[in-house]
Amino acid sequence: MSAATRARAPSGVTWDGINWANVQRQVRGLQTRMVKAVQAGRHNRVKALQWLLTHSFSGRALAVKRVTENKGRNTPGVDKVTWKTPAAKTNAIASLKRRGYSPLPLRRVFILKKNGRTRPLGIPTVSDRIAQTVGKNYLEPILEEIFDEDSYGYRPGRSAKDAIGMARTRCWRHDWVLELDIRSFFDNLDHDLLPRAVRHHTDCEWVLLYVERWLKASVQLEDGSTVMRDKGTPQGGVVSPLLSNLFLHYVFDRWMRKHFPDIPFERYADDAVCHCKTLVQAQQLRAALEQRFAECHLELHAQKTRVVYCKDDDRRGTYPDHSFDFLGFTFRPRRSKNRWGKFFISFTPAVSNKAAKAMRGTMRSWGLHNRSDKSIEDLAGMFNPVAQGWINYYGRFYKSALYPTLRHLDLVLARWAAKKYKKLRGHLRRARHWLARVAQTRPGLFAHWKLVQPTVG
Repeated sequence: MSAATRARAPSGVTWDGINWANVQRQVRGLQTRMVKAVQAGRHNRVKALQWLLTHSFSGRALAVKRVTENKGRNTPGVDKVTWKTPAAKTNAIASLKRRGYSPLPLRRVFILKKNGRTRPLGIPTVSDRIAQTVGKNYLEPILEEIFDEDSYGYRPGRSAKDAIGMARTRCWRHDWVLELDIRSFFDNLDHDLLPRAVRHHTDCEWVLLYVERWLKASVQLEDGSTVMRDKGTPQGGVVSPLLSNLFLHYVFDRWMRKHFPDIPFERYADDAVCHCKTLVQAQQLRAALEQRFAECHLELHAQKTRVVYCKDDDRRGTYPDHSFDFLGFTFRPRRSKNRWGKFFISFTPAVSNKAAKAMRGTMRSWGLHNRSDKSIEDLAGMFNPVAQGWINYYGRFYKSALYPTLRHLDLVLARWAAKKYKKLRGHLRRARHWLARVAQTRPGLFAHWKLVQPTVG
């Protein structure tokens, strides 16, 4: 497409001439029709819609778009092909048409966790990411019909903030919380039980075959050697979150509704909290869950699975544990103010110390002291999206707990100014005064200045 043609392209049409709004609308329509056909038991109709969703141009094009929008789109697999590689898109779509499609080995990489340990990731190739996205587009609307309302992880229309909000409300109503932590869940997921769960919801041959192949795909280590896998689902795969949700739906969600229907819970992927009325009930639930997870070849972490007392002004009992972390927030007794201005102690969430430490580490990684070539407007444009994301998430509950971390960003900016401007060099206090004057004249320059103004102390 020429530059002149691109300039005349109507709204919604991208550089390759595809109207993505129409593509998404067509795929959603196919997914809705397929779910209704499954519910009505119309086998032939389901088969026809399966073929359309998998092999139609819209089905493949939407899979390509979702992969290209992903942050890891240019992370290569074992074939060293990225999205920038010539003909990568053509080869990826062509691979889906081959009857003998088989995924390539996963590339093993390690990322650093907050506790200093490393987490292994399995990076699939671009072609395999496209194939997994097609499979996810097929399975997701079917499984969404059966997933529990208190399952929040990696589901359309649900978020971690929804889980935090519901947990906060239930902590006010229940005195005890059982905090669950599954030891190395993604590495220990059973390869026999999961395909059985998928087979319960579809008889589509290619989905069953490819899910099994994706699960059992080998891993290529850094030295080039290949290792076979007999359990676990790779973190880094497109379809892995959906499959893990399905597994835990039967292992935990559905089991809880059957055996402990009076105990509410919130689950986000493999993180979950259960709300109990009494300490005895929480201890009984823990023992039952340990047995349940052992039956499914999983294990609860002995130290991280804890019973917590929701202490506040109305619940003044004593218990060793009265705080827990969930999705980057720490739930504990905090000083709050009601609508009439009266202060009281409430059991409520706020940004956790681990999350605040990670944010300050991210600020250090920016290396602002080495960016004296940039103007303050450039810095605002570069880092405002990150700061705004922190505010949107961690500022949702007990926003004032986030203020010290945001003020640390002002300290980083003051150090940048002290290095950039000659008259401020070596005078950090003078630099902070200068930054405070900028904030007064241009309060909207940085996202966090809407909440906290730079201090001069």
